Amino acid sequence: MQTTLASGQPAEAIRTAPAARIIDGTKIYGSGSTAVRALDAISAEFAAGAFTAIMGPSGSGKSTLLHCLAGLDRLTSGQVMIGDDDLSRLDDKAITLLRRERIGFVFQAFNLVPTLTARENVILPLTLGGKKPDRAWLSELAAALGITDRLAHRPAELSGGQQQRVATARALITRPDLIFADEPTGNLDSKSAAELLSQIRRAVDEYGQTVVMVTHDPRAAGYADRVLFLADGRVVRELPAPTADSVLDVIRELGTR
Repeated sequence: MQTTLASGQPAEAIRTAPAARIIDGTKIYGSGSTAVRALDAISAEFAAGAFTAIMGPSGSGKSTLLHCLAGLDRLTSGQVMIGDDDLSRLDDKAITLLRRERIGFVFQAFNLVPTLTARENVILPLTLGGKKPDRAWLSELAAALGITDRLAHRPAELSGGQQQRVATARALITRPDLIFADEPTGNLDSKSAAELLSQIRRAVDEYGQTVVMVTHDPRAAGYADRVLFLADGRVVRELPAPTADSVLDVIRELGTR
């Protein structure tokens, strides 16, 4: 028997609704003869509780797509939906609040505050929102990411891998609906990168997080549930259940077109 919610929608429909989607999204920078169409009427969905990697050559629009999905940039036309919220209908204050409460970010450059300890950096999104951290959740994240004994240290006292794990804990501390990662392994050695990607994979499998990651590394993409390949601001291929080898095969195929 199908369960129906008070809204009249089937419960299964709610569970399987996309965590995010972009509908006919176009982003143009500049105007006239110097205009650059970074996204060209692109549409894509990002399933809740899934890990999607986005790949493509330089200038393909992958970082622009990520920034528009995360509310860091606005589309020229089209829609970005986070759950049921249409970002085009929200003002800057509402988008800032949505990002703080429902979205986590992991960037290549770590973006830690140098004067704060690792612990203070992790809980910064909560501090900005006037909330206190759940100590049990903070302890669980620190243990899972291997930074328990580094929480009192400042970023300058941490290795690159440790700083990125702190940044990942910061992305997870609010239990966000979505985590956006922009080349998160770009500044890491292969061992640290593998450790970080394993933790991101664990966030999906054990915590039910939704992750969207831009990467140029086929090995990193191999941790995802699917890969979207972009070119000229459009999705040109989707690869489910990727491996590093299958990602490389698609890259070679697209490169010969």
